Amino acid sequence: MDKTAYVNAQVYTGYELIRGGWIVANDDGSIASVGSPGSLDAAEVSEMIDLDGKIVLPGFVDVHVHGGGGYDLLRGEQEDYRGAAVFHASHGTTSMLSTTGGAPEPATLELLRRARQAQMDGTACGADYIGVHLEGPFLNPIRKGAFDESLLHAPDFGEMQRYITASGGTIRLVTLAPELSGGEEFVRWLTAQGICVSIGHSNATYEQTLQAIEWGARHTTHHFNGMSPFHHRDPGVAGAGMTQPSLTTELIVDGIHVHPAAVRFLFDLKGAWNVCVITDAVYQAGLPDGDYGETVVSEGRIYLRGTATLAGSSATMLDSLRRVLDYTGRSLGNVIPSFTIVPARQAGVEKHKGSLAAGMDADFLILDEQLHLLETYVRGRRVYQRVVEG
Repeated sequence: MDKTAYVNAQVYTGYELIRGGWIVANDDGSIASVGSPGSLDAAEVSEMIDLDGKIVLPGFVDVHVHGGGGYDLLRGEQEDYRGAAVFHASHGTTSMLSTTGGAPEPATLELLRRARQAQMDGTACGADYIGVHLEGPFLNPIRKGAFDESLLHAPDFGEMQRYITASGGTIRLVTLAPELSGGEEFVRWLTAQGICVSIGHSNATYEQTLQAIEWGARHTTHHFNGMSPFHHRDPGVAGAGMTQPSLTTELIVDGIHVHPAAVRFLFDLKGAWNVCVITDAVYQAGLPDGDYGETVVSEGRIYLRGTATLAGSSATMLDSLRRVLDYTGRSLGNVIPSFTIVPARQAGVEKHKGSLAAGMDADFLILDEQLHLLETYVRGRRVYQRVVEG
């Protein structure tokens, strides 16, 4: 088996920093080994690439993404899956959950079939699709956000089973409002099937949220947004997410959805191991300001037409990393788990995604000291290389 060694790098495995370290990738797309200076046997590798002190990070894992670069995963054509995977790989994402967005059941079923096919086919030129995040329709209309209220309703076991079947069992995360009728049984049922239950678009009280945790919920969707807010007399879902260590909180760090001070506050309360950074990117991410039909993009903010309601984000994972470092004052090594190991854990793929170690997928990024992305590798394949002009 051919092996390529990337040497003389600052390697962040997700757990530690190895200065002057190296990573060896097998030609089957897995990592052969990771190590410190002086411990590499050059005779065992076919090619050696000197990174001259550059930074190597695990590839980012995004568990909440609807599209990007003009490609819409809610439409779900083959070109959308390919294009979104290429776009996000160019911003450091190597694995992602294709996320639904509220549609009539027949349309959702077809979208899930297409998402399953996209995962099976692979992209070969961008990020891996590692499953589906089902956001809706089991949401509370009071916290509908950009969703069509007429499509939201209480949990339905038959409908959910049809979704699971259509997806081929690839649904890894479900956002729901546990306070709706039948919530307890539904949360317990999903949890028993190994699906991560996320509390989102929910108007649950603090006490109802604690009950949902007892039933098996362990995640919140785009924390602070689409949920009962924190109040000193009723902490709501927001307060429960901040105080309960068993809840991992998604966080959009675009400087729009969540104030920088609140980002720092959440990291200080939860620590990086319980914050899951997401993009919640929609197809307009990476596109210029303008009129996009049902939505309008202005200074990077995406609104439903004629309203002040945010309709997704234009964030990328790499830009979000830079903002987290800026907002929190934390070190790169301290926050990296929120972009890698934590989302992989929540999606149930942590045994092969999210960190750099022998046997893991060779998903990694090469960056310079200013955190400019130079190259992206997915299962050992280079899927992005920065073009330097001049």
